Amino acid sequence: MWQEFLVAISLVLVIEGLLPTINPGGYKKALSMFLQMDNKHIRTWGLFSMLLGTFLLYILKN
Repeated sequence: MWQEFLVAISLVLVIEGLLPTINPGGYKKALSMFLQMDNKHIRTWGLFSMLLGTFLLYILKN
């Protein structure tokens, strides 16, 4: 179980590193837009991301 968890964390880090590596200017722009969002919108995006991830895991495991 721990090995699978560490593999998942490793994949997240790889994916998170793609955008700043490929397009640093776009990454800066996205971060500045993110900083201007209010907490409600950030929470909504976070919840949406978690639900989508959970749904995808459910589909992949079945």
